[in-house]
Amino acid sequence: MPAILFDLDGVLYESDKAVAGAADAVNWFNQNSIPHLFLTNTTSKSRLELVHKLGGFGIKTAAEDFLTPPVAARQWLHSNRLNNIAVFVPETTRDEFSDFNIVEHQDTGLKNIDAVIIGDLGQQWTFELMNRVFRLLINNPQARLVALGMTRYWRAASGLQMDVGPMVKAFEYATGITAVVTGKPAITFYQAAIELLGRPAHAVMIGDDIRGDIEASQQAGLKAILVRTGKFTERDLEAGITPDAILDSVVALPGWWQQNM
Repeated sequence: MPAILFDLDGVLYESDKAVAGAADAVNWFNQNSIPHLFLTNTTSKSRLELVHKLGGFGIKTAAEDFLTPPVAARQWLHSNRLNNIAVFVPETTRDEFSDFNIVEHQDTGLKNIDAVIIGDLGQQWTFELMNRVFRLLINNPQARLVALGMTRYWRAASGLQMDVGPMVKAFEYATGITAVVTGKPAITFYQAAIELLGRPAHAVMIGDDIRGDIEASQQAGLKAILVRTGKFTERDLEAGITPDAILDSVVALPGWWQQNM
């Protein structure tokens, strides 16, 4: 049976407002027992917080229904036997790394760091904080730079806002270190989602980001549906990337699914 991967922000909701009809669309997949997973690059909320947020929109989920960059990062750190980490993530995301030795990074002269984890800190980013990341990486050439996604920007209530991707690019440029990316648009992130779904024969991604959702998932071998909500702009259609379908919103997804899958 084919499976569907849902992006969250921009598809099911915009900031703290539900996209009209999103709950009915997701519940249709529940009612028809179609395998699905929720993918998000957010590092400002834990999986339990996401369960609560979607529940407020009338969408019933469980923590295991979500694949987030911290979950993928934990798997990668464990598989590479890296334990001493410095984390630059929101407080709720920090809890996802509680089974590692989190070192306090105020002392940028530390020499025992295995990995530096970077998430979206929004307005918390300052020159002092970014320079602290830079110094830790320079003083620990053995450390891996782990990016919880490379999203360029997203649509906040106040308008478009830079995400973590530009920050990670700054650290790569300053240090010469190439980041390990455990969120979108990394192909391995989509492959992890397919593994969690039991390797369905066909899978479809629905998202609002022409590169992070559409191009990246197609490169991972999935079909990709672009919605005209969230960060979508008409300029996206001039990017040289061809979605498998374009829908006005997720509310049209069940109808598309019945006709095409």
